Amino acid sequence: MSADSADAPTPPTTDSPGSPHSPGSPAPSAASDPSAPSEFVRLLRAQRVWDTELPDFAPAAAPAGPLPLFEQWFAEAVAAGQVEPHTMSLATADAEGLPDVRTVMLHGADQEGWHFASHAGSRKGRHLAARPYAALGFYWPAQGRQIRVRGPVTVAPPEVARADLHARSTGALASALVGRQSEVLHSYEELERASDAAWDRARREPDASAPSWTVYVLAPDEVEFFQGDARRRHVRLTYRRREDGTWRKDLLWP
Repeated sequence: MSADSADAPTPPTTDSPGSPHSPGSPAPSAASDPSAPSEFVRLLRAQRVWDTELPDFAPAAAPAGPLPLFEQWFAEAVAAGQVEPHTMSLATADAEGLPDVRTVMLHGADQEGWHFASHAGSRKGRHLAARPYAALGFYWPAQGRQIRVRGPVTVAPPEVARADLHARSTGALASALVGRQSEVLHSYEELERASDAAWDRARREPDASAPSWTVYVLAPDEVEFFQGDARRRHVRLTYRRREDGTWRKDLLWP
């Protein structure tokens, strides 16, 4: 045996005290083992997906355009007990192209497009003024369904915004009268005072106007319908608008 090999340290065996995974040593903790999942990750992985019976979807029978299918799926989501099916994610981008997303309420859907509303001076309003293009996302887990819509966004006439505002609740009008959305709030008490005053005015003047209240219309270039499947054989049907205004339908690999 050479001197080099004689002086080399002997690696611990699996039965030596204190060696990794030996019976005499404590099990490695998450703090000492970076590969061990954290409590959050364990909780995350324990969640179930679509732990219910999901409906079938036959894309061959889908209508020629996306709007009738959207209306059908919306009605089925309501019937299935989906909570707040009229809420949706709205994705926009600022002048530099940095994206943002938030949850808003759908105000209508027709041949013109999908309608939503906000203050023109809000962050989303500023984004849409700089880049009038957006995407919407509906997720209805009660049926394992998702709908994605994207396209250019236009501003509806002021009379449409007024009618939209006054068709809603007193609370919605009060919120619109408060305004200042996305501005820095220096104290919650300041919001309480402004909200109380707005509620009083909304009750006294149900036809009060909020000049910055704006209705936006997203005219879809593309609409995708996703039907989840417990065996991961998800169905994705996409509608793409042709130049002549008709729709092309395609299935996509999930």
